[in-house]
Amino acid sequence: MSNIKSLEIDIETFSSVDLAKSGVYRYAESPDAELLLFGYSVNSGPVKVVDVACGEKIPEDVIAALSDDSVLKWAFNASFERVFLSIWLDRNYEQYFSSYSINEDTVGSYLDPSSWRCSMVWSAYMGLPLSLEGAGAVLGLDEQKMKEGKALIRYFCRPCAPTGANGGRTRNLPEHDREKWELFKSYNNRDVEVEMAIQQKLANFPVPDFLWDEYRLDQEINDRGIAVDMGVVDNAIRFDAFSRTALMASMKEKTELENPNSVQQMKTWLSDRGVDAESLDKKAVAELIKSVPSDVADILRLRQQLAKSSVKKYQAMKNATCADGRARGMFQFYGANRSGRWAGRIIQLQNLPQNHLNDLAEARSCVKSGDYELMNMLYDDIPDTLSQLIRTAFVPRKGDKFVVADFSAIEARVLAHLAHESWRTEVFANNGDIYCASASAMFHVKVEKHGENAHLRQKGKISELALGYGGSVGALKSMGALEMGLTEDELKPLVDAWRKSNPNIVRFWWDVDRAVTEAVKNRSTTETHGIRFRYKSGMLFILLPSGRQLSYVKPRIGENRFGGECVTYEGVGTNKRWERIQSYGPKFVENIVQAISRDILMYAMKTLQHCFICGHVHDELIIECSTGVSVDAICEQMGRTPPWISGLLLKADGYECDFYQKS
Repeated sequence: MSNIKSLEIDIETFSSVDLAKSGVYRYAESPDAELLLFGYSVNSGPVKVVDVACGEKIPEDVIAALSDDSVLKWAFNASFERVFLSIWLDRNYEQYFSSYSINEDTVGSYLDPSSWRCSMVWSAYMGLPLSLEGAGAVLGLDEQKMKEGKALIRYFCRPCAPTGANGGRTRNLPEHDREKWELFKSYNNRDVEVEMAIQQKLANFPVPDFLWDEYRLDQEINDRGIAVDMGVVDNAIRFDAFSRTALMASMKEKTELENPNSVQQMKTWLSDRGVDAESLDKKAVAELIKSVPSDVADILRLRQQLAKSSVKKYQAMKNATCADGRARGMFQFYGANRSGRWAGRIIQLQNLPQNHLNDLAEARSCVKSGDYELMNMLYDDIPDTLSQLIRTAFVPRKGDKFVVADFSAIEARVLAHLAHESWRTEVFANNGDIYCASASAMFHVKVEKHGENAHLRQKGKISELALGYGGSVGALKSMGALEMGLTEDELKPLVDAWRKSNPNIVRFWWDVDRAVTEAVKNRSTTETHGIRFRYKSGMLFILLPSGRQLSYVKPRIGENRFGGECVTYEGVGTNKRWERIQSYGPKFVENIVQAISRDILMYAMKTLQHCFICGHVHDELIIECSTGVSVDAICEQMGRTPPWISGLLLKADGYECDFYQKS
């Protein structure tokens, strides 16, 4: 019997598939994918590097441990190691490979994630950067990740361009530069050491077991993937190319410009016609169209069509789709470490364009048939039509259907519940429209969606979306208040009216602000509205009702831009750099509400894990199931309130479809 209890693993690999564009699943299944170096430590012992590329063999007990669920396997971004080693093990040591789930599922090519642990998830849980180099630097490790690594990976792990100097080869092997290869082995060794050092530094703050259960479910969903209709994808890419060629020819003919895509050339063309354009971004062009002569507006509309980047999504689908027709690896667990929400990867389901076409199925059929002439005849704006059809390229397995279910106004419900804003809770209890109710509370008149004072609903809606987390006039503007017809003078009164009608939410912001400030100042534990705030070992922790906690690194009292007192902490800022960030009550409330909403979605995913969940977007689940499955039954299960937030009123709505779409 093996004495291996735990393995720390870091691998170096080669594949001709672009990892950044295609993800690890497509990368690993490439016929030329190869394991180069296998760095590992058994039971936290000395690190060893197996030079697989030069013929060294990984010890058999270590190979057996890869599929032994009693052995914990650790890696930084463990999904890469697990997925790549799944394919490698199946190809080279079939007798040791075993998968999980049932035959009807589509996870059969991958090792069970139950016994895999990810130190990147641990770093994210502690509010640290999502890179090995970044986490090591913030923790101040004695041994840091070697900076030569990126150049070595470019040299050995990717195809190279054939040149006269390299003899026309398309790949660099160890014998092509022995000195670099020895350095690469040292780099692999160091990565394992850094990963182990990070875990030692975080040992006093373990990830709770229930979070590893959530990680396992996340990996299962990524392994399952979602089927892609390549007929739609390939034709959409082809149609886009035809459309762009025609649009560019039309633009050149009408403007007589050499390159109508050039911002400078287009600005000069507009200036010659008396139009002064400071910017030609999406928003600026939309504004210009409203005020310029019709012939100029026509050119700007053509420019808008050319600017559509819909084809990039189709290309991303093509890149990520595996040999069995399913795209995998689209969700990064704990990708947003302020709330613990998922981040989108590769195809980015989180920001797909919405569909508003009345004849969605017909437009989709037109693309699938490959008849560009018919498409051109039926639709004036082909780029926009293709953009609206992106979702429809995702399809269930043959004979199955999708059930798409999502929570109704989840953040608004959680915020009202935590703040004890009872009038809002009554709206939810009576299945009312929160936008109408909000407008009614703000303007003291009855507001109905398609009836009395219906024009006020939009003001209620934009206020709800912009003002719940301390937003003011700037938040309303960024939500498009001026574009929807509100005047500058209306904005401040709108903010005041919303806050006046939601006094408990406003009080909640500042109660949280005081609790956080007191915890950091006094290095103590405080509590308000059922949320606890604790300062410990140079960290601020916010303990959520689910038992999960949010982590803020090196909090301290600082000064805000108004000269007042505020809490600051270290984190990844808006420019993607590690820096000191200012925060205040409403912002912490936003983190709390979004984190609890994430935990509620996770609770629903666990409730529905007997189903084939193949995707999730914000507060929505995409489930692949047989045609007889009841939408109402799925929504009932999804809408169950977790026991840790008793009294919260949840509601899930859903619909079924033969391809993914917005209802």
